[in-house]
Amino acid sequence: MPSTARPQGAGASAALYIESNGFPARFDREPFGFSHNLHTLDLFRFDSLVGLAARYATAPRDYFVAAAAASAATEFTAVPHSQWTVEEAMQRVDSAAVRVLLKRPENHDARFRQLLDSLFEQVMKLRGGLKGERIVRLESAVFVTSAASITPCHFDPEIAFFAQIEGRKNYHVYSPSSMSEAELESFYRKGIVSIAEVDLPSRDPKFEHVYPLEAGDGHHQPQNCPHWVETGADRSISYSFVFETDATRARNRTRACNHFLRRAGVTPAAPGVSPARDAAKAAAMRVMFPIRRRVDNLAAKLRKA
Repeated sequence: MPSTARPQGAGASAALYIESNGFPARFDREPFGFSHNLHTLDLFRFDSLVGLAARYATAPRDYFVAAAAASAATEFTAVPHSQWTVEEAMQRVDSAAVRVLLKRPENHDARFRQLLDSLFEQVMKLRGGLKGERIVRLESAVFVTSAASITPCHFDPEIAFFAQIEGRKNYHVYSPSSMSEAELESFYRKGIVSIAEVDLPSRDPKFEHVYPLEAGDGHHQPQNCPHWVETGADRSISYSFVFETDATRARNRTRACNHFLRRAGVTPAAPGVSPARDAAKAAAMRVMFPIRRRVDNLAAKLRKA
């Protein structure tokens, strides 16, 4: 259970309380809940986060400010955003419907680096190590959200562990198997790490997990899990850390290749059916992605000319 004491450090004192039995089999396959003590850390106090946000003033790519969505089915990019600076948004979070995302806090405060490294080490110990994989991206995020606010449905191309720090949040997350291969291929053909739009009405309710989160609650979110979130009657603070490996990136490239094969009239095998074919597809897209980006950049310049 979460500790009631307030740890003084951000690394060794932070703990995820995850059932170790069967963890490798559940990891990155289905969502599951756990508890933690992160809400007892001083660096997550609201006044501390206001100070952290001030460090983002000169790093606009490291934060995202948006209004609340009208519904969970609202298109993610259709929600008004960038109407305030990060500092203005933090000042309004208790009086307006606003969502603040502080990306990569570990690059702005060394305590978050210690926290991220410690938590990732705990997860890898439960998993039994990297098992030959190589980490290509590891980062965290802090979410500060007004009361009664909705984040619309989407999925992320990364493995995540999410922790509720303050307030209540109902987290609706769907199994990755709720996404069809064609839907995933359409996203991964772009070769980018970004938010992926999801058509919520077409999700099968049997794949939905609902986590009513309070301080000290958390859940594991596998890659490609559609999800949407609604906060309770008070301000919400949450934290997550995410990562990708060379193996997950290769699987993404395999799906990108499958997209183009499907367009050519071929019915491609899903990732995992044939490791040798997967490797060949991933290698082909490793070559193609840079070429496509150069072509897209050239086309953009020509349109402006």
